[in-house]
Amino acid sequence: MKVKIINKSKHPLPHYETTASAGMDLRANIDQPITLKSLERAIFPTGIFMELPVGYEAQVRPRSGLAAKKGISVLNAPGTVDADYRGEVGVILVNLSTEDFVVEDGERIAQMVIAKHERSEWIEVEELSETSRGAGGFGSTGTQ
Repeated sequence: MKVKIINKSKHPLPHYETTASAGMDLRANIDQPITLKSLERAIFPTGIFMELPVGYEAQVRPRSGLAAKKGISVLNAPGTVDADYRGEVGVILVNLSTEDFVVEDGERIAQMVIAKHERSEWIEVEELSETSRGAGGFGSTGTQ
């Protein structure tokens, strides 16, 4: 699948690091370093604009290394970029650690996965089919 992209950043286009990679790294496109204090959040520009085909979305997800080592995550993970959005892709980062985190220009701050999706049509009914789980909530499946 081909995706039209405009790169207004100072950095290379997002790309797959290996042949089996599902995601591509997104980089901060900022003029100067930005410090995220503990529990602070901010939207970071990427300089990337794209035109996805209808039926696809771009999912913006945290990078596991930043999350595990520094406590940095994508706040609305996964963030969705819809096929009809034409603005700049931004990444909402949050600092969940107790230490300040400095984001440098060009730093890999998130990963983006292009995914196919379906659209649903609601069918209103009076009852749903029964299952062995029924209305069991979070953590109700399987044994402990």
